[in-house]
Amino acid sequence: MGYGALALIPPLVVIVLAIALRASFEALLIGCIVGFIIIGFHNHTNFFTDFIASFYKVMEDESTVWVILVCGLYGSLIGLMVKSGGALKFGEDALKYIKTKKTALFGTWALGLFIFLDDYLSALTVGVTMKKITDHFKISREYLAYIVNTTSAPWCVIVPLSTWTVFIGSILEKCKFAAQGQGNHVYLSIIPYVTYGWVSVLLIPLVIVGVIPMIGRMKKAEMLSANHIIALPVEPEEITIQSSGFETDKKPSSLFFILPLAVTLVCTFLMNYDALKGIMVGVTFTFVYYLIIKLGTFQQLSETVFSGFNSMIYALALVVMSYILKDVGDKMGLTDYVINGVKPYINKELLPVIIFVSISLITYSTGSSWGVYAVVIPIVIPLAHTLGANVLMSIGAVVSTGVFGSNACLYSDATILTSQSTDVSNLKHSFSQLPYALIAFIFSSVIYIVMGYTVA
Repeated sequence: MGYGALALIPPLVVIVLAIALRASFEALLIGCIVGFIIIGFHNHTNFFTDFIASFYKVMEDESTVWVILVCGLYGSLIGLMVKSGGALKFGEDALKYIKTKKTALFGTWALGLFIFLDDYLSALTVGVTMKKITDHFKISREYLAYIVNTTSAPWCVIVPLSTWTVFIGSILEKCKFAAQGQGNHVYLSIIPYVTYGWVSVLLIPLVIVGVIPMIGRMKKAEMLSANHIIALPVEPEEITIQSSGFETDKKPSSLFFILPLAVTLVCTFLMNYDALKGIMVGVTFTFVYYLIIKLGTFQQLSETVFSGFNSMIYALALVVMSYILKDVGDKMGLTDYVINGVKPYINKELLPVIIFVSISLITYSTGSSWGVYAVVIPIVIPLAHTLGANVLMSIGAVVSTGVFGSNACLYSDATILTSQSTDVSNLKHSFSQLPYALIAFIFSSVIYIVMGYTVA
């Protein structure tokens, strides 16, 4: 006996409480507990024991360890670059060429497109780098966060080489849809169908030039910013790295920022797009480089590495709790419930848009993208084959759902890391950018309907 509509309760509890309490971790925790109470009542087990078992399961998972290490080490790298003065100096140097508010916004967009190898690296680096510039032109932190977030995951699924495309390619290989070692090559054919990625990234210039106006909370944030009020963190848990500088007479240089970032990007690229190996080399290189040029002492650099890692603890706590929420959804059959619910309305023409709309509800509710890919792609491929639908388009629709969840969910890792790097509450960021995510969502849905009837 399944859980049916009860599977929707935990994510709905999280969303409602996050809005009501204006707090993310507490909402996630309560939502998970509610889920385990339902599971315990259904299976006649102790909900607290089930919760602890899920926590152990999540923490023992390789993907969780990977996220903790990658995210934490990115915090260490950014901590080093910020404290060196390199990140701020880069912003100061860029100001020499950025003369208007629009060029500052387009510069943020361009930098986000340039750092394409990994969404974590993009979200953390672009926010830290562009804060000084956008503050100078009285651009709200919410507006900055919108551009930073929307050029991270949405862009990573469009470029041929990124951690996202490598991961999805590996799933295609496991499903036997691609030959061993050819996952990335096959993914090239899917890129044109990742509609949400294309629409959301191309929407940014339209917002910048004013074709799409400021809406809702974003409009309010811009009005406050124009009056010299910049949105700063409102939650005590949101710790940011202070750029106090090392005790040295050496003047800050943009090279202190550019060189570590370049090494991290190149190493990630050369090491088969392994973000963990790339960031490990990047942090090690930066530590040794700063030590050789006597930018800081061994102790100062070590303390900065740990303080940078520590600055990500709250973000990591949210990510881990979102994984537990996903485990709750898996135990309650959330994905199967949604898929089975839409089956009676499926035909080959409408399959892509039905996949996009229905699975987006899951990714938005749980903040899970890669986990959903691992579960849904193996289901969608045979389903599309059976209905005679365009398989590549159907897979592209699944990829779009993960990007929408990453981009729009108020407790997704992308939202949390973007908030961390731009110094704005993740709730403020999420609610202010949600109208633009929904605009991209609606356009994407229409495009999937059109393509479903016109593309063979």
